Amino acid sequence: MAEAPRGRVLICAGSDSGGGAGIQADIKAVTALGGFAMTAITALTAQDTRGVHGVVGVAPDFIRLQIRVVLEDLGADCIKTGMLADSATIEAVCDALGAHAPGVPVVADPVMVAKGGHPLLAPEAVATLRARLLPVARIITPNIPEAEALSGVAIADVAGMHRAAEALLRMGVQAVLLKGGHGTGETLTDLLATPEGTEAFESSRLATRHTHGTGCTLASALACGLAQGMGLRDAVVRARAYVRAAMLAAPGFGTGHGPLGHGVTVDPARIAGLA
Repeated sequence: MAEAPRGRVLICAGSDSGGGAGIQADIKAVTALGGFAMTAITALTAQDTRGVHGVVGVAPDFIRLQIRVVLEDLGADCIKTGMLADSATIEAVCDALGAHAPGVPVVADPVMVAKGGHPLLAPEAVATLRARLLPVARIITPNIPEAEALSGVAIADVAGMHRAAEALLRMGVQAVLLKGGHGTGETLTDLLATPEGTEAFESSRLATRHTHGTGCTLASALACGLAQGMGLRDAVVRARAYVRAAMLAAPGFGTGHGPLGHGVTVDPARIAGLA
């Protein structure tokens, strides 16, 4: 019997009504890279490019149900987590994944604050995130403020990023992709840290307001690569390249932090040829 095609990504995250981040960005990124996206929605947000205007949580039992039915029927090659707003949500997701997806790699994006500054994780849930989600993740993808909160290490420069990444590894995290977008200067540095060593990826900073959903998009693109059987480093390299291309292809919508052009990989000429 032929091996089933890979590339199935189950995304456990919140919804963004503006379409730029959250579940919407996750689905777009996975689809654009040739994967198949499935979802367990953990929260609903009323959100646009200017910020988050309201949040409604999803009952933990219903989150568990979404995860169970998807995994029992379709299965998954990788799990991606995003907004898990409180301890009950984190517990529900981790319990369900432990029961129905043992051994499936998890890409954990520890979403704490929206681009516009609205908190998306209850302060008391940080300890639960450390205790339950971080130990089971194949890789976590914090930005600088998230890495500071999780590691307890202040980050003022790339050297601080190295110290924070090392602290997270000492906490038992398997791998860290520490994103440098919140840093300063014209060069942006991301760090991929594993017990085998740390590699820095540098790129020139883009002068653009279209940065909404970059973290969600990067984590989902990385999860898609792992789901398709790519090695960790190769998946990181492709995910970073995709995010940059999507930023350059931003459609220009909204008056705040605009969305990315997730469809940058789609060839309109090829679609037209099918008509």
